[in-house]
Amino acid sequence: MLKLLYPAFIAISLLVSSVNLYAEEALTRQQVDHAFGTKHNKVSLPQTPFNTDEVPNIALAANANAADVLPVYKISPNTYFFYANIAEVDENNRGFNANAGFVVTEEGVVVIDSLGSPLLGQRIISTIKAITDKPIKYLIVTHNHPDHAYGAIAFRNLGGVKIIGHQGTIKYIESGRIEHSVNYRKTFIARDMQGFKAVKPDILIGGEEYSKTRITLGQQHFDIYNTGSHHSFGDLIVHQVDENFVWISDLAFNNRTTFMADGHSQAAISTQSWLLEQFKNARLMLPGHGSTQTAPFSMVSKTQAYMQHLRKNMSDALNNDIELQEAVDNNEFADWQDVPLYKLNHKKNIDFVYREMEQELF
Repeated sequence: MLKLLYPAFIAISLLVSSVNLYAEEALTRQQVDHAFGTKHNKVSLPQTPFNTDEVPNIALAANANAADVLPVYKISPNTYFFYANIAEVDENNRGFNANAGFVVTEEGVVVIDSLGSPLLGQRIISTIKAITDKPIKYLIVTHNHPDHAYGAIAFRNLGGVKIIGHQGTIKYIESGRIEHSVNYRKTFIARDMQGFKAVKPDILIGGEEYSKTRITLGQQHFDIYNTGSHHSFGDLIVHQVDENFVWISDLAFNNRTTFMADGHSQAAISTQSWLLEQFKNARLMLPGHGSTQTAPFSMVSKTQAYMQHLRKNMSDALNNDIELQEAVDNNEFADWQDVPLYKLNHKKNIDFVYREMEQELF
């Protein structure tokens, strides 16, 4: 059984100053729905990151600098977890709306995901330096989405860090998607995005689906699995072998409604089944959003059931010649309506799955 440790926080000062809005980029402040952000001037941290429905509200200072550390949970003697806001990016959370973490070994540090801006990446580095003098040796970026990957430039600038990512990252960097995404973030957090550059990984993970690549540092072993493109242009799962922890990225969401705009829903469903079988004896799963969880990992089965429900309903809609807009308007899921970000993501998810399954017919 996993011994649940009381979280150890690093002391931080979070003085939220008045917000400067940046409207010169692709979107104006008024064009963006702000109903799903982080509460202004409030810092609320759950007692534990384990098996909880309590979620953080962490408003970060607009004038923070790179030396300011982030709140972090110590979840084992050598493993640390950044438990982030359940929210859209906004000027209050400064892009701190996805989880990340790091592992300290005898020879150095392995970081898993880099958060949503260059400044947040720098603040991860400062947090690590406040805990250990061991050098950062690896950054594993689980997928290309901004909230997980846009802090990677800070690690590239640090030097001496090997950055690991899925081979699909290159396709994303070369697509038109990244420019829109960067401009969107600059609508809220232009200062934090200063110095952003897309980072091509030093080590690309690809090959056969569910194949693994092992890295070893300080007698700690990390198996990095290629899980295809179930959620993005290419997704990785990280098994922290010696602790038997599994970092599942956005294969399943906890404490919030999933987001589906890349990847493929059937691939996600299949990979969720693989995850539940492959790691049924894991001590802990750490998602990209929401609290960590011990077996039987209900967040995975719950996310899977949601996707299966969507696919069934959209299959029925297409078989009955129901148009897209009617399908979107008439597919509320009562059991999900009170889950955070349902109103933001659910209709978008319907649209995505309908179009996806429509393409499967041709």
